[in-house]
Amino acid sequence: MTNNNLTTVTYFILMGFTDYPRLQILLFLVFLNFYLVTILGNVGMIILIQLDAQLHTPMYFFLSQLSLLDACYTSVITPQILATLATGKTVITYGQCAAQFFFFTICAGTECFLLAVMAYDRYVAVSNPLLYTVAMNPRICWRLVLGAYVCGMSGAILRTTCTFTLSFCDNNQIDFFFCDLPPLLKLACSDTTNTETVILAFGNVILANTLVILISYLFIIKAILRVKTSGGRAKSFSTCASHLTSVTLYFGTLVFMYMRSGSDKSLDEDKVVSVFYTVVIPMLNPLIYSLRNKDVKAAFKKVAGRLQVFQSM
Repeated sequence: MTNNNLTTVTYFILMGFTDYPRLQILLFLVFLNFYLVTILGNVGMIILIQLDAQLHTPMYFFLSQLSLLDACYTSVITPQILATLATGKTVITYGQCAAQFFFFTICAGTECFLLAVMAYDRYVAVSNPLLYTVAMNPRICWRLVLGAYVCGMSGAILRTTCTFTLSFCDNNQIDFFFCDLPPLLKLACSDTTNTETVILAFGNVILANTLVILISYLFIIKAILRVKTSGGRAKSFSTCASHLTSVTLYFGTLVFMYMRSGSDKSLDEDKVVSVFYTVVIPMLNPLIYSLRNKDVKAAFKKVAGRLQVFQSM
């Protein structure tokens, strides 16, 4: 730090787990297991989709992109948590904090848009099954994914610029386990009006994506009700159930985290919710999309069978 009338912060101290020193080993093992399961599950899903030709459809293409995002998402946060718990070192430089915030925001924003794209994909699949592969051809799929990444990247650049052009003076202790926006704003010693406006805009982006998803599912329900047989209706809805579960978990936690008024916020609640959407949800998504999915189960059995044959040779 440099000594002036106001001390300019050049590093931050993450205080998220310092209240529980006796639980550090247990917490380290829990987060390590979560991280390994998340990486194995998401990377395994990507490999499985690439290896099995029956999974080369728009739905699984978008799912592979979601798995990639989830693997990156948790890799931005969890290694920092593990390093803190293992070494007790809670110091993060200003530049490292900005980089973590930037990449975390890219992943979070892009996932919001990608889940909306996946909802639209399910709508096309249910409402026009015969024209599905034509309407969602590879070129369209890539454009939708690239659009999600561009929107996520644009939002990340804007939020990171607004946040790290603020002045941080004297107090450099972040009562959190990574560099997130709410605890950083509490440390700022300059006017945060513009940054809070950006937070509100991000909240509106979340609401807009939620609206797209809700409209898509209203049309999906309308299309399902037109199906004459109960078996056909059940099959149509089963293709959307996993995505709907994932959307509910992800957007539910984001809304709870970022859309509450300041008077309703509790830092302990924020910590629990943040662990849920940065660590737990990326771990759950591969399970959500595979446990009740016959195509994924069949593809896994095929790949496992090929590996057994290869090992026996």
